[in-house]
Amino acid sequence: MAESVQIAVFEGGNLSVMQAREKDPEVVLALPLNRLLVKMVRVPAENREDPVAYATPILQAMSPYPDEPLTVTCETVGETEAGLTVIAAALPESAADDIGAALDAGKYSATRIDALALGQLRELWGALDDGRADIRRLVLLKGADCISLFVLDDGRPSAIRAISNGSDLRREVMLSLLEAEEFGGARPLAETVAVGDVDAAGLGDLAPVRRLPEAAAPVAGLAERAQDAYSLDALPASWRDVLAETRFSRARRKFLLGAGTVWALLALVVFAVPMVFGFMKDHQSALRREHQRKFKEVSDMQARVDLVRRYSDHSHGALEVLRAVSLSLPEGVELNNWSYKRGEELRFSGEALDTSAVYDLQDNLMALTVADPDGVEEKLFPEVRLTGPSATRGGRQRFDFSCLSRKGDE
Repeated sequence: MAESVQIAVFEGGNLSVMQAREKDPEVVLALPLNRLLVKMVRVPAENREDPVAYATPILQAMSPYPDEPLTVTCETVGETEAGLTVIAAALPESAADDIGAALDAGKYSATRIDALALGQLRELWGALDDGRADIRRLVLLKGADCISLFVLDDGRPSAIRAISNGSDLRREVMLSLLEAEEFGGARPLAETVAVGDVDAAGLGDLAPVRRLPEAAAPVAGLAERAQDAYSLDALPASWRDVLAETRFSRARRKFLLGAGTVWALLALVVFAVPMVFGFMKDHQSALRREHQRKFKEVSDMQARVDLVRRYSDHSHGALEVLRAVSLSLPEGVELNNWSYKRGEELRFSGEALDTSAVYDLQDNLMALTVADPDGVEEKLFPEVRLTGPSATRGGRQRFDFSCLSRKGDE
């Protein structure tokens, strides 16, 4: 069954079709991890019926093109009463122009898009499993574009990361282990498995390093995943539309060719109008794709302009916010802790002589305003949350404030 799938790998800027078959333009496309947005996500039980809807805003926040809608796909790797554990992935279309150009140059159409590293992991599964259960294992896969990193807990991923060649491998590994600890809980690292030419010399003090030879392109692993309806498919929505149009046009051309062989004169009369309509439709499709490309260019430029305007606005800078809050302090209030994340949240704590000073400070913070880049006055903190006040041993009132730059429902 897996042999019916034609696998193409886009790596190192080149498109390679494995075991290519003549007159078969459809391929399952495998991409390196650094070309995809990939993240482990825990989906609560109340969202288990639609994990894609839950994971979409999470990946949207990671996207370098925030104004571009993503086609998110989810692959379930674990399920409990509390919910699902999924691998969420998406391919930003604005970052895939070279991939589309390579497919067009080879006259191929992608029917699915999968992660190359997941196919490699499937083929290496027998070599990875040494019989031990309930362990945490770090797997590093060397590729032409990046090093694919997996942290596996009991055989299930807790962290996935693409590490650019030349990056500080030890630092990236430590960040991934911290992410895995936050996602799957604290546990010791049992071993590191380095596949291919991975320089793992600096990782020996974290766990024993076991090396496996670099394998050939994982055709079998990717083909098996392609036959699984529940595996990742990061094909963008617009590519699906083009694929449907291409299949329709291909089927129509075959039908017309067969009919024309038997009924040449009749086909010339009966099918002339549909053929002209088809050519006009193809022309309009080409114009629409060109319009989409230009629209994306304008959208990217607008996003960059908005980014520059936002960071040129000093009214939300750390010093300006500190000044505004300091001027709002009632008499007898002292601050002893401060944390500010631009565009998200301000947290601080302190002490006051009495509770009325704390509530006065809350009113002052809620009344603070600032002018946006267009000169329109708006609240500096749309939402102000107070924890406390609570009396200390010295009789002073302890409090904590959380001031959000955006309302919770935004």
